[in-house]
Amino acid sequence: MKDREMHPISAVLGPVKTKLLASLPPGEAPLVAWQWVSGQRVADNAQAVRYQDEVLIVAVRDDDWRRELTAMAASYVGRINQILPRSIRVKRIAFEKPSA
Repeated sequence: MKDREMHPISAVLGPVKTKLLASLPPGEAPLVAWQWVSGQRVADNAQAVRYQDEVLIVAVRDDDWRRELTAMAASYVGRINQILPRSIRVKRIAFEKPSA
């Protein structure tokens, strides 16, 4: 029996996620990508609400979350762009508290 080479699941899921995101309207794909990239705990406290002019707008629970995520924004942008189709790019993420 021939040995099969093992690959990390992330190597398989990345292209699958990109394909799924490509099937969405361009304005929705970055919002879904945010959920996948940010993880459950962050997504529970910071929800992507809009994508406009290559900026992803994320509503955060409070100023502490805004500060923490702003410090990590460049990393999130890179990870989101890795799974988005090449025709859709996020240049920056704006973290905002929702209006009361």
